[in-house]
Amino acid sequence: MRTISSPRHQTWRSLALLTVILASPGFAQTAPVATHTVALREVRLTLPAEAVLEATKQATVATQVSGRIVEVRAEAGQYVKAGQLLMRIDAREAGENVAAARAQLVQAEANFQRTQNLFKQKFVSQAALDQADAALKSARAQAGAAGAGASHATVTAPIAGIVAQRLAELGDLALPGKPLLTLFDPKGLRAVASIPQYKLKDAQRAAAARIEFPETRRWLDAARIEILPTVDAQSHTATARIYLPDNPEALKGLVPGMAARVHFVVGTAQKLTVPPVAVLRRGEISAVYVLGGAKPSLRQVRLGEAVADGEIEVLAGLAAGEQISLDPVRTGIEMKQNK
Repeated sequence: MRTISSPRHQTWRSLALLTVILASPGFAQTAPVATHTVALREVRLTLPAEAVLEATKQATVATQVSGRIVEVRAEAGQYVKAGQLLMRIDAREAGENVAAARAQLVQAEANFQRTQNLFKQKFVSQAALDQADAALKSARAQAGAAGAGASHATVTAPIAGIVAQRLAELGDLALPGKPLLTLFDPKGLRAVASIPQYKLKDAQRAAAARIEFPETRRWLDAARIEILPTVDAQSHTATARIYLPDNPEALKGLVPGMAARVHFVVGTAQKLTVPPVAVLRRGEISAVYVLGGAKPSLRQVRLGEAVADGEIEVLAGLAAGEQISLDPVRTGIEMKQNK
């Protein structure tokens, strides 16, 4: 009788096999484990606030004429230049209006010429000439407006940037004011945070700020801080805009809508800190491997908030001068090998 193992049993067998392979002599690491000496260091005290990235230059593109979309030349994620054609609208009605306006302009010009000749011969009054002149100016204005309306049948990019979203497809009906695309300039980004009223003074006296991206452990220094001078009457929070550096390399991989955490630097203090890579986390428990004895020991630590320099504050469990492993997973494997 053939026994079929469950997916859970297969997963445990795979994990057990991987552990045996990693612990075998052929897979033993020869390079020494990187270490870090725990020490009191001056760190920046910060006021953290959750934030969302947004583009400083963004635009919603719409049309001013009605018609079917007959051509689409832009896709989401595509980089476009200012003035580049994005869509074309079938605006035959606008074209007919242009033809009618031009015909009226020709008639108004001819009528003005006749009236002017008759005025010179004293056959018509000044009022008749003024009326013909006014009709000519009105016809010219209508022809210009009709021509401008027809030009709106071609939708172009108002700024250079990336197409964030396309809101209409080929064949859809375009209406005046209905959004068709959204664009943003990737060179200018800022983090927008809400500051509670009771923390507003601390944020206002902050001379600098750092932006943290927790998922990728990236930190960026803010180029400028701007706190709007009003407080929302319902949430009692003020809006802070923290501008990211104008550096394409630093902004790589960052797009509007991403979550971030802003740390307003409000002072300095001496604290024990450890790098995040040295910490093992298992649910609510945090631990590090302490070196220096006969063998490494796994010690539980109590951690605080991340400081503005990218490390984590140690509240309890470690003392200055102790050495910890910067590769706790490898240290744990080597301990099993040496048993």
